[in-house]
Amino acid sequence: MVQEENKLKENILRIIKGSLLSIIMSIIFLAIFATILAYTNVSESTILPTIIVIVAISILAGSFLCSRKIKQNGILNGAIVGLIYMLVLYIISSAIVMDFSLTINSFIMIGAGILAGIVGGIIGVNIKNN
Repeated sequence: MVQEENKLKENILRIIKGSLLSIIMSIIFLAIFATILAYTNVSESTILPTIIVIVAISILAGSFLCSRKIKQNGILNGAIVGLIYMLVLYIISSAIVMDFSLTINSFIMIGAGILAGIVGGIIGVNIKNN
């Protein structure tokens, strides 16, 4: 019983670490992209696609590493990492813009984040450790 409780705590901690890793990766990549935008002639039309790719890669990486360590329930753990990431992103962006409304685009982004987490979780569980 105590062993199962410790394992659950470890899994929750790994999910939190995976979510934090995703957020930190996004911040780093977005800072790099912002620098590129500021100092080059890169078109502003690349902003939205680049942000989507950065978010997807960050969630994929976080859920991959989380699920690789847990070694089970990749779909669930990855989905949780994606959901936590998207909720943090939504809360921060809503607080900055001072608009806490949910639109269809919000639901699409949340769904895409969860899907990226699921894919990363599946890959993480199925990668063989050497």
